[in-house]
Amino acid sequence: MKSSLVTKPLRRGTLGVVLLAMAFGVLTWAALESAEVVVLRTFDASGTSRDSRVWIADDEHGTAWIEAAEASKPFYIRHLARPEVELVRGGKLVAMHAVPLPGDAGHRRIRAMLAEKYGWRDAWIGLLVDTSGSVAVALSPASAEVR
Repeated sequence: MKSSLVTKPLRRGTLGVVLLAMAFGVLTWAALESAEVVVLRTFDASGTSRDSRVWIADDEHGTAWIEAAEASKPFYIRHLARPEVELVRGGKLVAMHAVPLPGDAGHRRIRAMLAEKYGWRDAWIGLLVDTSGSVAVALSPASAEVR
């Protein structure tokens, strides 16, 4: 009899934790993926490409901007060595030139643009990821559309 009294609350507690974890996962996935996400393709020294899914925002001049949450992010390090990158956006592949805007001005700029575009999504992810040292990266077309 005693084991039954202990087992039911334990099961309920476990179920509650599982449901809470699932809700957290769904909310995080929705925050990350329910608005525009693009693929940034960077290249290492040997020319091998690596794809990174990132948020993007356009400024008033039509320049596309992305954010490296921290300067140690692999895609950021790769683009510093090889600024010619590719962007897959809206099903189109475009050759781009990536130019970082390090420092406080770039950080404030990208944070404001992403907060405006992504709203609650940006606020939620901001609770999970430290972007206090993020770096803004401007993307400009390197040439005509590739595909």
